[in-house]
Amino acid sequence: MKLKGLLLASAAALLLGTPAQAAKLTLKFGHVGKPGSLFETSVNAFAACANKALGDKAEVRTFGSSQLGKDKELLQKLKLGQITFSLPSSVMSSVADEFGVFEMPYIIKDRNHMRRVWAKLGGTFQKAVQAKGYRIIGLFENGFRHITNNIRPIYKPKDLAGIKLRTPKGAWRVKMFKLYGANPTPMAFSEVFTALKTKVIDGQENPYAQIASAKFQEVQKYLSITGHVYTPAYILVSDKHYKKLPADVRAALESCAAKTQDFVYETAAKLETELLGVIKAAGVAVNEADKDAFIKASKPIYDEFARTVPGGAELVAQVQSLASGQ
Repeated sequence: MKLKGLLLASAAALLLGTPAQAAKLTLKFGHVGKPGSLFETSVNAFAACANKALGDKAEVRTFGSSQLGKDKELLQKLKLGQITFSLPSSVMSSVADEFGVFEMPYIIKDRNHMRRVWAKLGGTFQKAVQAKGYRIIGLFENGFRHITNNIRPIYKPKDLAGIKLRTPKGAWRVKMFKLYGANPTPMAFSEVFTALKTKVIDGQENPYAQIASAKFQEVQKYLSITGHVYTPAYILVSDKHYKKLPADVRAALESCAAKTQDFVYETAAKLETELLGVIKAAGVAVNEADKDAFIKASKPIYDEFARTVPGGAELVAQVQSLASGQ
């Protein structure tokens, strides 16, 4: 009977899997990107790399289109350990003041500038988020932002007068568009299409990849190429919960985050050309904005950042000093 019992137990173990197999980790990655967005493409590329590297140790599962929550909810779910990763962008300025520097108009010139900023100053931003209980394990992007609306083409800041413009829920973007004369309305990304369609708002501002994937071109008349802000995106984790992952799992995730960044930047640059064509083909009227006029009008927002954020003036100077690559 003892032998029979052992054989039965062994058969059951084979059917149910070993304890190691049963304990395979599921790492949830929640984000707000729609199908076809740069966010979705980026996260899926990261997950593919990670899952190949992790093998049977763990699996990264992706959930886009705000399935697991909007940006603020995802930040909370990280803290609670309900998800492993999120991909915040503009909302980071509400997590730590230092990230407001990326909300300064025209401060980031191109992707190579952003690479230099992160190589030199990444530790500053890492320290800031760790003080809030988070950790950044990779740098992606949302991209260069442009304005769409249904009222008029935007050439200069004065053309924004009175336009109800959706912004992300970050204080500096609201301040900036108030300064330009618009009526900024903070709103979750998932709500924007309906708000545009029902004319609750007149317009919004986003990179082409977000505009096209969310189909804003179907409910907007004008696209004004302003490039007013470049928004990085961050692979964010809970510092506390991330430390509990096995060291080899963390190493694989961080390696894939670094490898995927090149893919993200290359894809983003390609999409800037392709998706502008998609937006034009939908019948949206496109114009080049007077960037010099916007830069001139932006000085007060820099002054306020320098005045109100500890170390803000120095941070702006450091970022600007890295623009040339010398």
